[in-house]
Amino acid sequence: MNGPEIHVEVAPALHLFVPAARRGGATALATDGASTLGHVIESLGVPLTEVGALVVDDREVPVSHIPSAGEHVSVRAVERPQRVPGAPLRFLLDVHLGTLARRLRLLGVDTAYESTDIGDPALAARSAAEKRVMLSRDRGLLRRRELWAGAFVYSTRPDDQLQDVLDRFAPELRPWTRCTACNGLLREATKEEVADQLKGGTQRSYDVFAQCTACGRAYWKGAHHEQLEAVVERALSMRPQDG
Repeated sequence: MNGPEIHVEVAPALHLFVPAARRGGATALATDGASTLGHVIESLGVPLTEVGALVVDDREVPVSHIPSAGEHVSVRAVERPQRVPGAPLRFLLDVHLGTLARRLRLLGVDTAYESTDIGDPALAARSAAEKRVMLSRDRGLLRRRELWAGAFVYSTRPDDQLQDVLDRFAPELRPWTRCTACNGLLREATKEEVADQLKGGTQRSYDVFAQCTACGRAYWKGAHHEQLEAVVERALSMRPQDG
């Protein structure tokens, strides 16, 4: 690019997306004089899903702003908690985030998940069709224009991923109300209704059951319940306190 030179300062929270030479203070960047500021920011490696306000010489501008020579651009991170207008908050996760999907469902958060790699175009189209926030570590996917909304998952550790999503979006939590396998809603069930899914020991040891209204899977407080309870308790403790 040999057009107007601008000065760009990227918020510390977004430094992982940009080359080391552009971290810290404002750095000079040549533009082509025609591309939008959003395009310029993406060319640095920052997905627009992670950008909050774009401030040019102390005034906030849209991503469609065409930079002029000498402008100072401050790229800020998304404010938290992030509000997603226009639809109930619900998520779509790609094939690499299965554990996070199950944990969000455990907490009662409406979470769709693709267990196979259906490709970026299909994921983006589903995000748009169902008005779901796309969660992914794939920066290319998050740059697709047809996405309804998206967010980068910053960690590779499921515990940290869950904490990050809860902190960023503050979804309503309704633990133990969704099927961790298919995202369907759960209902109370009798032992007789789920008897065909129970082994002898389970039939003798448990009397309280739930069943998915979508796929029919049965649930009870089995051997892993304490581990799941710990996940739920940690998540509930993170919720903002009233007052």
